[in-house]
Amino acid sequence: MRDYFEQNILCPHCGHHTRIMVDASEGDQDYYEDCMACCNSIHITITRNEQTDEVEVMVDADDEQYF
Repeated sequence: MRDYFEQNILCPHCGHHTRIMVDASEGDQDYYEDCMACCNSIHITITRNEQTDEVEVMVDADDEQYF
């Protein structure tokens, strides 16, 4: 598995397509990037499964409420 690759994501606020660079060499990550179209924060979570060597990229608006 490559540690560094590009991933196409959708902004959860406006739906704009954005390409991000994913660096999976650091293991699990949780960070924010601003959308280039609407300037809202995109919450990005990267999870790496060490056993299967798969990387999962999750995107959300971080303003969703769970009850």
